[in-house]
Amino acid sequence: MKTPSPSPSGTGKTPSGRLDRYFRISERGSTFGTEVRGGLATFFAMAYVIVLNPLILHNTADVNGEVLEIPQLVAVTALVAAISSVLMGVVSRYPFALAAGMGLNAVVAYGVAPLMPWSDVFLLLIVEGLILTVLVMTGFRSAVFAAIPGGLKIAIGVGVGLFLTIIGFANSGFVQGGGGTILSLGGGGLNTLPLLIFVIGLLVTIGLYVRKVPGAMLIGIAVSTVAAIAVEALAGDRVLAWQLAGGDPDGPTPTLPGSVGDIVALPDFSLVGMFLDGGFNFLARWSDIGVATVVMLLLTLMLADFFDTMGTMVGVAHQADLVDENGNMPGTREVLAIDAFGTVFGGAASASIATVYAESAAGVAEGARTGLAPIVTGLMMLVATFFSPLVTIVPFEAATPVLIIVGFMMLVPVVKIDFTDPAVGLASFFAIVIMPFTYSIANGIGMAFIVYTFVSLVQGRPRQVHPLVWAVSAVFLIHFAEAPINALIG
Repeated sequence: MKTPSPSPSGTGKTPSGRLDRYFRISERGSTFGTEVRGGLATFFAMAYVIVLNPLILHNTADVNGEVLEIPQLVAVTALVAAISSVLMGVVSRYPFALAAGMGLNAVVAYGVAPLMPWSDVFLLLIVEGLILTVLVMTGFRSAVFAAIPGGLKIAIGVGVGLFLTIIGFANSGFVQGGGGTILSLGGGGLNTLPLLIFVIGLLVTIGLYVRKVPGAMLIGIAVSTVAAIAVEALAGDRVLAWQLAGGDPDGPTPTLPGSVGDIVALPDFSLVGMFLDGGFNFLARWSDIGVATVVMLLLTLMLADFFDTMGTMVGVAHQADLVDENGNMPGTREVLAIDAFGTVFGGAASASIATVYAESAAGVAEGARTGLAPIVTGLMMLVATFFSPLVTIVPFEAATPVLIIVGFMMLVPVVKIDFTDPAVGLASFFAIVIMPFTYSIANGIGMAFIVYTFVSLVQGRPRQVHPLVWAVSAVFLIHFAEAPINALIG
């Protein structure tokens, strides 16, 4: 395994023990306590995936009408996040946690499952992960990362920050689909108790952050959760829904556990290995939908997975000051290899694609700089497989203020982008706005590549574009034209 070079944020402190030396805790200006706190902050910021991913996959039937059950999906979602995050921490030693990717699971549920049985869907994810592994081992994925201009890497991080911000506002219900407008403030205004909880949490978190209180993010989540529990206990049925998973605003409000059975439950891992249900003649299993459709599905999943990870990695690494003067990270291959493993394992366990999570920035905001943080996050995910009823007690309104603050912090480096350079400036602009506006990191990166290549060509400077950027731009053009291409293929 390649040992990462000292990070640009290294302090040169003498390591105090074997654990410190391996994870470079002192070298990166962190402490054991800070890493644990950061890992907990990341867990609470991304714990919603344990609820949201099962709901997305459960709400769609496959081509045979089969529906996956939520308890099993909760178990495998937490299991995949746990193992993938721990491996990321041990192997890469960077503060990146993994879990089922939002957006990626929507592609799986709404774009793939209606075409084939669930067992074949998860087999497709495994194949996609194996292809990504080959691209990592050959150095192609790392080479693409290094080929991106420095200013564009910063813009990708800024776009991810705004993407997190819109996730925070939308998941809390602070911003909703409007009647006469695309979006509106709350449900006709900030007139519900859940939104009051969000505002309280946001103000508390901002105050603690400005005062540089250690554990500001985690304290903010805890205060908001306590406030939410108090409101539920006092107001009862008068409280509107907590909008878990962006669900029905008139749905049931989660209540406090009333018995041990409501707190502890043995996880059901029966979905693990479901991809084998269709037999070992893998190619024959896809024969009904055709080779062309399978290839396009693989391309769609690969592009989203490939660049979602890259964008998140760039954004979080910039926030943690773990990049060099060119915006590159030492040890990128290890990060990308574990991310590819997360895709394979996600398919094998029937939990969708596990990818590097942008919410890792919440841990970085707490000071996490090493792989110890995602190990803590992973262990918490493992615990969550047994305590899944308790996970839902932390409502989105309590966790999402952290995403807003993190979005602000990831926006700060925007001043380093040279907007006077039309190619970099316009490409950066598209990266920053497309991500939140289309709810997709991959879309933002794809548009940025295409715009950068096009403007450079118009300027008469095609040689400033790296050959890999040309190739990726062409692939994204094909991807964005997927619908008419499918129509032509018939």
